[in-house]
Amino acid sequence: MKKVTIYTDGACSGNPGPGGWGAILMYGEKSKEISGYEPSTTNNRMELTAAIKALRALKEPCEVDLYSDSAYLVNAFQQDWLGKWQQKGWVNSKKEPVENQDLWQELLKLTKTHKVKWIKVKGHADNEFNNRCDELARGEITAHQN
Repeated sequence: MKKVTIYTDGACSGNPGPGGWGAILMYGEKSKEISGYEPSTTNNRMELTAAIKALRALKEPCEVDLYSDSAYLVNAFQQDWLGKWQQKGWVNSKKEPVENQDLWQELLKLTKTHKVKWIKVKGHADNEFNNRCDELARGEITAHQN
């Protein structure tokens, strides 16, 4: 399996509000930036969408180190929130339906294709790739205003 490094980030202007996502995919010396926009969304949806779009961009099954500043995204995998939600019929610890089920289910499907290691990075710090993803996500919001 090819080893790929991915950085992702999502942003929202208001929550909910217009949102953007950005991702950087790196393999060897090659890198590719992707980004997108949603007119009405939440920050969490944009964080999940960034990971989905990045994993979908891979043309074959890969071993992936995926870096995100979203504790929501990373902890769902690292702390097996997803497994617990599925066992309880997509109900969270507060006995409420899990938000963003459609996106979580898509991520679960993608993790059956790719071997993903989820890694939390500090947001808005000194990580150049995380900062670039933030720029991409915010740039999408700016580009679609007016």
